[in-house]
Amino acid sequence: PVEPEFKYVGNMHGNEVLGRELLLQLSEFLCEEYRRGNERITRLIHDTRIHIMPSMNPDGYEVAAKQGPDSNGYLTGRNNANGVDLNRNFPDLNTLMYYSREISGPNHHIPLPDNWKSQVEPETLAVIQWISSYNFVLSANLHGGAVVANDRGSRTHRRTVNTPTPDDKLFQKLAKTYSYAHSWMHRGWNCGDYFADGITNGASWYSLSKGMQDFNYLYTNCFEITLELSCNKFPPEEDLERQWMANREALVAFIEEVHQGIKGMVSDENNNGIAGAVISVRGISHDITSGDMGDYFRLLLPGTYTVTASAEGYQPLTVTATVGPAAPSLVHFQLKQEVVRKPMERKASGTRMNNKALQKKVVPRATRRGTQR
Repeated sequence: PVEPEFKYVGNMHGNEVLGRELLLQLSEFLCEEYRRGNERITRLIHDTRIHIMPSMNPDGYEVAAKQGPDSNGYLTGRNNANGVDLNRNFPDLNTLMYYSREISGPNHHIPLPDNWKSQVEPETLAVIQWISSYNFVLSANLHGGAVVANDRGSRTHRRTVNTPTPDDKLFQKLAKTYSYAHSWMHRGWNCGDYFADGITNGASWYSLSKGMQDFNYLYTNCFEITLELSCNKFPPEEDLERQWMANREALVAFIEEVHQGIKGMVSDENNNGIAGAVISVRGISHDITSGDMGDYFRLLLPGTYTVTASAEGYQPLTVTATVGPAAPSLVHFQLKQEVVRKPMERKASGTRMNNKALQKKVVPRATRRGTQR
């Protein structure tokens, strides 16, 4: 418990291959530096569960690789074997989120449509099952065709509308962490485009629906950004070392960003972890939930926050938490069970209800998965 899950996903578009190569190299680098006793890498590995998926679209990659870097078309190999763009294939939760806001419904973990499995590709289904199996906290998916860190922006009807999320400032900080640790992304001028600080809000750049980045934010506890890493989607082999040196520090620094904000355990009075407890931060209308063991992770910028933990069958608990610039603050919640109020004794036909009749009026409370009563 209280060890965050982090993930990198590469090669979602089969012809955008630099991310695939960088993640393979990152895996080797982490292992080599750990064996050498590198204190920074050792601490990072001991304190973080790091998941790396070098290729989400191996079939598309094979199509692009047969063309090679010299004759590769701009879209050749982008889609999977069924001709589907995987970054337009996740369930569309934005529409459901807008409706939920109108009816004051949930602002997180938006439920999936009933028929969602029949609408997604095998790769998409596998990724959804994967990210549903772990309580991921932070993520990045690696693309190509530009050089910019893309913080989250949801689908809009207009192409150039900035659509900040409730965690917009945090997403900007995450994107800048990668951009400024990269050798030249932060300069802004790349591939004929200019992005201030080397970052952009997703929807203000271009709008898309059914993307993986939005899905992570709306369905899970995971905050994900998109990294565009090279002007050339399929760079030649001789350029890989230069690209690795440009991205190495940024790849490590971004993993370290998972260690900020607050984290802790949500438990009952007997110290049993409570799964699915809701963690709310006043002023930020995006909640997260505790994992199977009752541990939670809430990424936050430095500051002082009012935080509430709540769970079905328990009394909510609100505390004040201060977040510093270095390590996450440890904030535990121990929730008390709700008090069952006995029905008021009332007179019926001039007599009082006896104890047995009164007890029959008390409805037993349903137990919640992951808790003990």
